[in-house]
Amino acid sequence: MGSLSLVLASLLVLSITAAAIPDDLRLPSNARFPKAQAEKLIRELNLFPRDASTHASPDGLLEYAGKRIVEKSFVFPGLAAAGDGGVGGDTVEDLGHHAGYYRLAHSHDARMFYFFFESRNSKKDPVVIWLTGGPGCSSELAIFYENGPFSIANNMSLQWNNYGWDKISNLIYVDQPIGTGFSFSSDKRDTRHDEKGVGDDLYDFLQAFFAEHPDYAKNDFYITGESYAGHYIPSFASRIHQGNKVNEGIHINLKGFAIGNGLTNPAIQYQSYTDYALEMKIIKEADHKRINKYLPACELAIKLCGTSGKASCLASYLVCNTIYSSVIAAAGDVNYYDIRKPCEGRLCYDFSNMEKFLNQKSVRNALGVGDIEFVACSPTVYQALLTDFMRNLEVGIPTLIEDGIKLLVYAGEYDLICNWLAIVAIYSYTRLLIRPGNSRWVHSMEWSGQQEFVSSPTKPFVVDGAEAGLLTTHGPLSFLKVHDAGHLVPMDQPKAALEMLRRWTQGSLSGGPSLEAGPTTETGDLFSGM
Repeated sequence: MGSLSLVLASLLVLSITAAAIPDDLRLPSNARFPKAQAEKLIRELNLFPRDASTHASPDGLLEYAGKRIVEKSFVFPGLAAAGDGGVGGDTVEDLGHHAGYYRLAHSHDARMFYFFFESRNSKKDPVVIWLTGGPGCSSELAIFYENGPFSIANNMSLQWNNYGWDKISNLIYVDQPIGTGFSFSSDKRDTRHDEKGVGDDLYDFLQAFFAEHPDYAKNDFYITGESYAGHYIPSFASRIHQGNKVNEGIHINLKGFAIGNGLTNPAIQYQSYTDYALEMKIIKEADHKRINKYLPACELAIKLCGTSGKASCLASYLVCNTIYSSVIAAAGDVNYYDIRKPCEGRLCYDFSNMEKFLNQKSVRNALGVGDIEFVACSPTVYQALLTDFMRNLEVGIPTLIEDGIKLLVYAGEYDLICNWLAIVAIYSYTRLLIRPGNSRWVHSMEWSGQQEFVSSPTKPFVVDGAEAGLLTTHGPLSFLKVHDAGHLVPMDQPKAALEMLRRWTQGSLSGGPSLEAGPTTETGDLFSGM
């Protein structure tokens, strides 16, 4: 196309006049449309883009006999003896590992798959649910590469993870939205396109889960996750809070929710790409100026998404991702999940062992999923949520924290794709203050404690005598920048991530001496990691 390309095309669909758009503003030659972009992201993890089966297997857990939820205890084949980091034995009873299918209450034929790992410490520990993003990626990515009980060796055996979050919590992983992992439906109408559908499904699942496990229903409950879960989590938390307020079903003892390197408020966060990339010296000043010409169109498109509905939301996705793709094109061979690490060929990470392991017949038999093929990341689920991408999910958060539900936002400092850098630049004489990052929307969020939070001192987050991050906290709201970590904080800094969860759930996250307060450039320190 000619000048403006995708930007004008998208906005003209909405009958919007885009005034004063520079002639040199063109769609980058390497820009990708949604399905191609999704498949590219999946392949760079050395995973195969595929979609879920549309038929149920007659085997294992899928024999429902009219039950809404069916669960079995299991032991993974290839699991090493408990030994160090285990639970003192490796029988089904000792492990307390469960897998199940939940037949979604408000669906045509959807089955949601989940794992439940009882705490290695105590059944009275908090119940924590983890949601992986994508959108469209399975939470098994976290089980085997981040904070689950074990990791996969190259010979397909499992090794215990000494920093698994099941050491201090009763841990749930869910394959959602439908079409990811082992979750599936025979009816395409069960595909979710917005956060209301996602939140309702997760709430319905929890109601069935706690009915199945009533001994855990009174435990403290926390929602955690990363990346696109920055959309899922606020919606899910709001749905639980709403249900509790009107005494709907089983009361869920929601105490807090944590978002790691998440996409929550795109209007603010998309502005950070060029500033972060320039500060980290992966693009040049000329690239920064050129790419920033897309910002007004992106901001307008996101604003229209919030008022005009689905068509404008799709347009805003296409417009704003021109910024991201332009940064990647200018940066070259950069791993946008962790800019310290180069991508090797097509691969930024190699998670292929997970697919190999979970698609083994012995593993599927142990889990009771029959011949259902495991889907690590689904392009179709990704594409189905395109009109949800640019929605602002921050809007429901103030109500939650005003009612005393804790929020922890944490971010690895070397992540580009959901980076922590804000664009709040305050000039004081010759000094530039740039607030810590993914936190820009956290700092700008309006609630009764906003001013106190913004003025709160930054404290070191210390683990084993070493500074593992920088923490800002006031009341129920906390932001933690994690040192030496990228997009996947529990993978890059497993001990710090486990300690973060422990202190946060125990109400002691802010322990430690305060750093000297006051404006600072901190360029060498604040931007030495990302």
